Amino acid sequence: MQGKLQGMNTEHTFAETFLAEAAQIAAELDRASIEKAAKMIGDLRATGGRLFILGVGGSAANASHAVNDFRKIAGIEAYAPTDNVSELTARTNDEGWSTVFESWLKTSRLQARDAVLVFSVGGGDLDRNVSPNLVAALKLAKAVGAKVIGVVGRDGGYTAKVADACVLIPVVNPVHVTPHSEAFQAVVWHLLVSHPAVKVEQTKWESTAGTR
Repeated sequence: MQGKLQGMNTEHTFAETFLAEAAQIAAELDRASIEKAAKMIGDLRATGGRLFILGVGGSAANASHAVNDFRKIAGIEAYAPTDNVSELTARTNDEGWSTVFESWLKTSRLQARDAVLVFSVGGGDLDRNVSPNLVAALKLAKAVGAKVIGVVGRDGGYTAKVADACVLIPVVNPVHVTPHSEAFQAVVWHLLVSHPAVKVEQTKWESTAGTR
């Protein structure tokens, strides 16, 4: 969708426009999808499942940060294939980019009790040859019965089609799809690790509140 902000007065500064877009996205995020994802992640921990977080480019950096948070704050065994650059580049060189995540998950013995969390702007699209590695990984996840959670932009691509829970970042300005999608991946995962159904450990600064 194209939101209300495209017709904004040109006298607004870029910063005002960009932040107004961010505010609109926050207001329009699907709360029900986020709550569904939180419950699934809480259930995942309760059953001893692992969380594999996939992302490419800026989303890979978000995946790395999110792994830390889900492990440290939520007490969930979590991994990002892109954290091991040696394996990632070896598999890309020897086997091809499109199968790097699928192969990594096979070696990790992805099981039905596990879950795959995808951070992506487009969600994967084989027809456009965009993030085919995400598509291959999700096909494997569905084949073994693992849960799929997505935090994606645009129309969500393949991730949105197969996910058990998918948080779609609203498009309020097509020019800013990528920065808004990647920024709100961080908002959503921080919401999830802070959710009462998921959080088990206090974060550092909150735990020191009132000590000075």
